[in-house]
Amino acid sequence: MTRVCWRTCDFSLCLTRDSMPKRIALICFLSLVMLMSVLGNLLVMVAVCKDRQLRKIKTNYFIVSLAFADLLVSVLVMPFGAIELVHQHWIYGETFCLVRTSLDVLLTTASILHLCCIALDRYYAICCQPLVYTCKMTPMRVALMIGGCWVIPTFISFLPIMQGWNSIGIDHLIEQRRHSEGSNSTSCVFMVNKPYALTCSVVAFYIPLVLMVLAYQRIYVTAQAHALQISILQRAGGAGASDSADNQRNHRMRTETKAAKILCIIMGCFCLCWAPFFITNVVDPFIDYTVPDQLWVACLWLGYINSMLNPILYAFLNRTFRRAFLTILCCGRKRYRRPSILGSGAACTATQINGSSHVLNGCSSASKLLLWFCNTRPVPV
Repeated sequence: MTRVCWRTCDFSLCLTRDSMPKRIALICFLSLVMLMSVLGNLLVMVAVCKDRQLRKIKTNYFIVSLAFADLLVSVLVMPFGAIELVHQHWIYGETFCLVRTSLDVLLTTASILHLCCIALDRYYAICCQPLVYTCKMTPMRVALMIGGCWVIPTFISFLPIMQGWNSIGIDHLIEQRRHSEGSNSTSCVFMVNKPYALTCSVVAFYIPLVLMVLAYQRIYVTAQAHALQISILQRAGGAGASDSADNQRNHRMRTETKAAKILCIIMGCFCLCWAPFFITNVVDPFIDYTVPDQLWVACLWLGYINSMLNPILYAFLNRTFRRAFLTILCCGRKRYRRPSILGSGAACTATQINGSSHVLNGCSSASKLLLWFCNTRPVPV
């Protein structure tokens, strides 16, 4: 996010007289981030469009919209930031500076709100009864949630930025910064006052963060509770030898551990990428805008990297998505097509969860919860 609140786009203080190897390394790194983000998000969108099974799952509509937001970040926001760092000054004028900044705030906030919606969707799918999920997550409600992810950010991006609400009370500081940078025409100075910094950060990060933490914490608690229930039922049945019971217990523990790791990875990456930026964004106006430019740029690009990681966290870790990716990349070769879930050797029967077919009967409850969370089909056990 162009510093919901990016104080100066001129990064010359950091790159002045830098050696050529450092500049080349910077160009390679920024290019790699943008390329991986574009390819990853494009692949997610193409996979859902081409795979009928993926289109049946409601969660995937959020993932496609998320991929579209991250793709726009990669195409409309990152390149200008990269050019800015390499050329050490802003070359596109003051008006386009505001447009780019507004797009930055809009698209990165939309990406974060999509992550929140995905967490809420999975909460309803896992922690509520199937009928409750069906009633709450209707196609109309899904469409409204996705629409909200795109409309809400406009109220903290184009509207206040173009109207200059973010600079009320700090115009003199902006003028000082422009003069200190040497030339108004080569500096994209964007500073924000305290009300805008607080409002923007709360809407774009802190509220979604709280909702995501609560949703994923409840998902994990539910997974543990169901795993405990199935373990009690297995012991009460008394069927099977002790070594079989030990195997089932070990399998349950491994599944619980995997589910916990997935939750930790998702929340950890989100917080690692965006928390530094939004903490700095709130603190800076209260310390007279003394945060170094180097720190701002590092926090900003750390947030951009989240757009590269989202396809990996929400799609590439999903077995159904991976199979669709292989089918696309390998030009539809038969070996990568989805096999029938009722084929020979399947130890489980088929059922419907969240609109897609999965293999459940005979699998542990923890496996089912991990299935619901990841939208993947568990290996028959």
